[in-house]
Amino acid sequence: MQEQQEETARSAIDTFISAFNASDDSYVTALLSQALTSDVVFWGPLGRSEGIEAVERFVQDIRRHPAGTGTMVRCSAVDMPDEWARYKWVFTTPDGGPRLAGTDVVHLRRNLIDQVIVFVGEIEPSAS
Repeated sequence: MQEQQEETARSAIDTFISAFNASDDSYVTALLSQALTSDVVFWGPLGRSEGIEAVERFVQDIRRHPAGTGTMVRCSAVDMPDEWARYKWVFTTPDGGPRLAGTDVVHLRRNLIDQVIVFVGEIEPSAS
């Protein structure tokens, strides 16, 4: 059961990530609607928003990065205790431009992502 759940989560997550890399803006909505619930709650760098349209705005903003069209990749396994999952990602812009990395935590409901929490950057070790 857990294995199947992880495979489903990985599929939804990879479809979500593929929206950032779609060859054409018109594919973004279709990819997001395959990965996300229509009432998805998105906690991003600019706060909380709801709905696929809000996530799509975020994805399109990233796609229109001033340094050029970048590439988003999942760079870790999907770690999934029950219906929550987390994974690391990296976004690279062309020609050695800015590189962003972070961790997303997602919640799944009926095989789709209904919550996304985006953490940009690495967590620094605490000073002892």
